[in-house]
Amino acid sequence: MNTKDFLKEKFGISEQVFDFCNDAETAILPQFAAVDDIADHNQAKVLWAMQKSGLTDAHFHGTTGYGFNDIGRDAMEQIYADSFGADVAMVRMQITSGTHALSCALFGNLRHGDKLIYATGQPYDSLHRVIGITPTKGSLAEHGVEYEQIDQLPDGRIDFKALERAITPKTKIVALQRSRGYAFHRSYDVAEIKEAIEFIKSIRKDVFVMVDNCYGEFVERIEPTDVGADAIVGSLIKNPGGGIAPTGGYVAGCEEFVVNSANRLFAPSLTLEAGSTLGTTPSILKGFFLAPSVVASSLKTAIFMAEVFGRLGFKTSPGSTEKRTDIPQAIRLGSTEKMLAFCKGIQKAAPVDSYFQPEPDHMPGYSDQVVFASGSFTQGSTIELSADGPIRPPYDVYAQGGLTWYHGKIGVMVALNEMVADGLVKF
Repeated sequence: MNTKDFLKEKFGISEQVFDFCNDAETAILPQFAAVDDIADHNQAKVLWAMQKSGLTDAHFHGTTGYGFNDIGRDAMEQIYADSFGADVAMVRMQITSGTHALSCALFGNLRHGDKLIYATGQPYDSLHRVIGITPTKGSLAEHGVEYEQIDQLPDGRIDFKALERAITPKTKIVALQRSRGYAFHRSYDVAEIKEAIEFIKSIRKDVFVMVDNCYGEFVERIEPTDVGADAIVGSLIKNPGGGIAPTGGYVAGCEEFVVNSANRLFAPSLTLEAGSTLGTTPSILKGFFLAPSVVASSLKTAIFMAEVFGRLGFKTSPGSTEKRTDIPQAIRLGSTEKMLAFCKGIQKAAPVDSYFQPEPDHMPGYSDQVVFASGSFTQGSTIELSADGPIRPPYDVYAQGGLTWYHGKIGVMVALNEMVADGLVKF
């Protein structure tokens, strides 16, 4: 049985949908070559860092309790630092999510009377309560930290004039969010981040520049810390975990910033010296080793998705031929029904929980109901194929991940097939 007939019999994908997607795939093959070239470079970079560390079986035996003298954890953190062009890194399973990692970084480095600036517009929804944009007990605002947000220019770029006016003697951190979050705009590539860092440092050399690097790792040849960022922050159940890491997050950059973040995660007396690994080191390192390849698969899935839905007249961000600096793919679907059908298809194509049907619900950290499609081996993993979005006009869905390109392709076909079957899309 050929692939077309197998997908028709086992997944219900119509011949029309298969042929349409097959044509779209043929059109984007030139973009795949560029993705593979970047993966080649990043794989070599990670391999070099692991060899430089002298990695051996002795590093794979985890610690319990306090976690003192954990040579595997120390090697792992050096590998992250070397791969990311950072001085030091904190890579810990005790960090639950990207939001948690960012919270540790912000609370660890900001004090009463300090000012935080987000220079790339409104941050990701789950940070609103951390910062105090949405009034919340325990927020930075409640702790006396001033906040200012610099909205993007109409073309999506950073408003440097407004940023210059916002930087005052009280400014301690200027934050840059690399990815789009739940916003239908372009993401920031490392070249733009470099320009922003140089601009900020020309005004105040002592200001920390922190980059929310979630969804951005290994998408380009270099990371923001390679071009002067004081810190990058991310989650291990996104890009750098490679779909293998069971949990965790990281902060990498200059020693002062990272140690301050560790003081918040643990305690000032413990800093980077404590934190048991409980046998997770091999999984985290294996995931990091696989990450360049997995990120490449995610990017191919996103490019394919943009081409398929762009051909159908939907607005996509980015488009299939645009440069990418993160893995999410935004599609403006225009209605709740289309969002639910799309997410139903992504869930239906999952290896885990494929029989579940996503339903909108209120989620901690979000102001609107959110629909999530995620049939993943690791709960909440967004380096595995997933899709989500807040149920609000203009009804944008954000898809990301794909441990393999081949699964990503099937997921896109099943999602489209669901929309066609429901009469929501016509060729």
